[in-house]
Amino acid sequence: MRLFYSLLRLSLVIIAPGISMAQHSETLDDPYLPPANTAGPKTSPAFQYTGANVFITQVNIDSDGNNILNDAANEPSIAINALDPSRMVIGWRQFDNIQSNFRQAGFGYTTDGGQTWTFPGVIDPGIFRSDPVLASDAEGRIFYNSLTVGNNNNFHCDVYRSTGDGTWDDGVYAVGGDKAWMAIDQTDGPGKGHIYSNWNGGFSDCANGSDFTRSTDDGDSYEYCTTFTPGIYWGTISIGPDGTLYMSGNGGDVVWSSNAQNDGEDVIFDGISYADLNYDYQAMGGPTPNPGGLLGQCYIATNHSPGPLNGQIYVLQSVRQQGGNDPRDVMFSRSSDGGLNWTPAVKINDDLGETWQWFGTMSVAPNGRIDVVWLDTRDNPGMLLSALYYSYSTDGGDIWSPNEQLSPSFDPHIGWPNQDKMGDYFHMVSDNSGAHLAWAATFTGGQDVYYAHITLPNSATTEADKHINQTLKINPNPMIDQSTIQYDTDIAGRVNIQIFNQMGVLVSSIKDEAEIPGHYSQIWNGLGTNGQKLPAGIYYCQLSVNEKPAGFEKIVLMR
Repeated sequence: MRLFYSLLRLSLVIIAPGISMAQHSETLDDPYLPPANTAGPKTSPAFQYTGANVFITQVNIDSDGNNILNDAANEPSIAINALDPSRMVIGWRQFDNIQSNFRQAGFGYTTDGGQTWTFPGVIDPGIFRSDPVLASDAEGRIFYNSLTVGNNNNFHCDVYRSTGDGTWDDGVYAVGGDKAWMAIDQTDGPGKGHIYSNWNGGFSDCANGSDFTRSTDDGDSYEYCTTFTPGIYWGTISIGPDGTLYMSGNGGDVVWSSNAQNDGEDVIFDGISYADLNYDYQAMGGPTPNPGGLLGQCYIATNHSPGPLNGQIYVLQSVRQQGGNDPRDVMFSRSSDGGLNWTPAVKINDDLGETWQWFGTMSVAPNGRIDVVWLDTRDNPGMLLSALYYSYSTDGGDIWSPNEQLSPSFDPHIGWPNQDKMGDYFHMVSDNSGAHLAWAATFTGGQDVYYAHITLPNSATTEADKHINQTLKINPNPMIDQSTIQYDTDIAGRVNIQIFNQMGVLVSSIKDEAEIPGHYSQIWNGLGTNGQKLPAGIYYCQLSVNEKPAGFEKIVLMR
């Protein structure tokens, strides 16, 4: 019955009048146009914003750090070098001239944890490319999956490799198609390093609606297209702690393969289920915040944290709920039995009005915290002006933090590059100190790509950490020369105290030793790991016990 219901659902995609499924694919319409040669200014100040728990900075900037006028950038994806987290890459659809919808594979990179970014240009100048998806492997390599148009106007993907230094190899043909997604196995199992990708089988070089491929040789080559039933689209991929491959589709469809991690075996998709998000339909066209595009893809993520949450699977999407007038909500469901059964859908946005919550995006930190962001119109009722919002859960999705506004509002209907859309998705990667988000907005009057580092309030501890007393205190704060860090713990274990800057980069390790339960204090003198004085600014102190985060506190350092 579940299989029949999932197959039936996959045929029920409602498109607004004047918009067809065939039209919602990447098309090569306009010729390439070089940057506009205007008589007026070619740049303006770039946008940067710092809030209580967020740092936001523009990524698509010129060599002087300025915003480039009359171009556009959207649909961003982010990857972090696993061996050097200060190195990150964001890829996006780059439009050199907003008079043309011809897009290329734009990218920017950082070597200082996101504080500053370099935009060298595009990977393949003058070549039509779209749908960028980035991922990293356990060896520190960054992979960039990029859609292009091949023979007979069919779609395929190429995947490029880098270490995050701004250079790329020549790319490898990776079959593929429209709205491809990609994930890389970073577990220590037999599938370590395997690269998986799926896409909308209706728009592809592959025959017979095939929509999946795999690389088992670190991306040197990709297997020919595989067909599985049911075909899914507009969703993402995640690898479980045991190496099981999970893929989600629009509205909550889930398929998985337990043997994709095994070299030399044909991939068999041995599971299918439906995470009921109370999904009504995916609106396209009409008076929406993103009329020419999606309002969010379906995100799937798995929990790799030690303890009771290990192996849980989460599905999230911005959907219109059945039987209501609210145009869009961020809905979440969980499976604790490998995808067989799912909890009733939970609405994460806590607004009371009929407003838009779109581009819902999810990721899970190594300690099990679930991070969710979305764009929200609640602050501008009756309008489409949107702001970035955030919520998190530390207990597998039973309880969610109060929604927090992270950015000012912006107008998503300006800066269109001869398309009435702002792309189809955002992308986020979480670590224990916070979340790293690649997203798009129009703060400068044009569509631009931004990096946001979301830090956590004190209460962001995991279910497994609840046995730790949350009494981390810092006095004085603000501090000038030194401050005392006080904390209590009611279990024996190894205590670690680390200081991070606003970008989430570790700048000082001030304690790492075994302790019995009790009350403790530790002096921090404002020095970094190199023994030099850190500059004035905002820092974050993280207390961990037995490698599990147990407290988080902001420190204001004055000089």
